[in-house]
Amino acid sequence: MTIPSEPEDGRSDPELSAVMSERRRLINLAYRLLGSLSEAEDVVQEACARWYALPHRQRETIESVSGWLMKVTGRICLDLLRSARTRRERYVGDWLPEPLPDRAEWIGGRPGADAPVDPADRITLDESVTMAFLIVLESMTPSERVAFVLHDVFRYPFAEVAEIVGRTPAACRQLASSARRRIRAVQTPEPPVSRQADLVRAFRRAWEAKDVNALIDLLDPDATAIADGGGRVAARLRPLRGGEQIARYLVDLAGRMLDNVTFIQRTVNGRPGLVARQNGVTVTVLAFDVAADRIKHIWAVRNPDKLRRWPTDRNR
Repeated sequence: MTIPSEPEDGRSDPELSAVMSERRRLINLAYRLLGSLSEAEDVVQEACARWYALPHRQRETIESVSGWLMKVTGRICLDLLRSARTRRERYVGDWLPEPLPDRAEWIGGRPGADAPVDPADRITLDESVTMAFLIVLESMTPSERVAFVLHDVFRYPFAEVAEIVGRTPAACRQLASSARRRIRAVQTPEPPVSRQADLVRAFRRAWEAKDVNALIDLLDPDATAIADGGGRVAARLRPLRGGEQIARYLVDLAGRMLDNVTFIQRTVNGRPGLVARQNGVTVTVLAFDVAADRIKHIWAVRNPDKLRRWPTDRNR
């Protein structure tokens, strides 16, 4: 079922306007809950379709279109999160969230869609969509994640969260509290974005120069590197652990691959990152977690299904 378009006579449909005005907020919610923009768009389309599937008389009895859509979107996401654990057990290698480009660089994302995205569909790039934050969300139970995001990020009262999660308000309060403890357990002070950009720039230069010692100096001794190829392209199936091991692997990789790859420093989920392009096509997006002036985590997304938002040289 598709969402109705504006009436042909040019008159505004108040109901349609109310639904469409919520689209951006719904996609922002669904992306934070699912870590996948493609899935988030499908969820929002489904929520809107369910609204229009209601009898007109029933829609008229609903006081808040916004509240109804948020509730349905949250429930669909919760169902997907519960099934995602099984689906991701079958995923080839490690699963990483879909990385987001800066606002100015978005493209359509669907196959064959290389036009700019409607600004109303863009994700707000704040601290709740950094790759590090989304990775922590992945460690939560589906109910914890939904309760935490709805309450702490979107400021929904626990009474309304309870209707979505299917628990009591008190239970949802405990779920959100448990989620906060998970975040505090791994959270470290973040240096200014300008300093993060300097470290990423130095990392790129050291990698291109195949300077293993410089890379070791930039990486935390306990650093981890995770790649996501999804079985679609070549990628390590297991995380790399230890700054020196990562540095030596990167230098070896540079000797085999970097001659045909161009690295460009770009914003990834609101933080400094790197984009690798081959023949003008984005083939890898790297996100970083920086702590104590060292790179602590590297996440390399190579699955092409997750890179459709990223422009190529032909799009620039």
